[in-house]
Amino acid sequence: MDIQLKRGLLDVCVLKAIKNEDSYGYQIIKDIKPFVEMSESTLYPILRRLEASELLTVRTAEHNGRLRKYYRITDLGIKRIEEFKREWQEIISIYNFVTKEDRDEQE
Repeated sequence: MDIQLKRGLLDVCVLKAIKNEDSYGYQIIKDIKPFVEMSESTLYPILRRLEASELLTVRTAEHNGRLRKYYRITDLGIKRIEEFKREWQEIISIYNFVTKEDRDEQE
């Protein structure tokens, strides 16, 4: 898969994972795992990139005597998810066009 496309998909997955409530790295990975395999070494650069783009914010809080970063989606992050949904309809149309012969042959 094209690396830029995959990066965009993973960004939206992370935003979706924190859309309904603040979360932290390990929990985000657990929430995404049924859909996408993601390691910590992949997640944390994404989180930094999303923060730099103002699609999420970060706060630090103590948990069991340790500091933990919690991530919260911003209004821009929510708008990004909605943009992705609209863009994906175009991608589905392109996929249907590219695979039309394959489907015709199966019939």
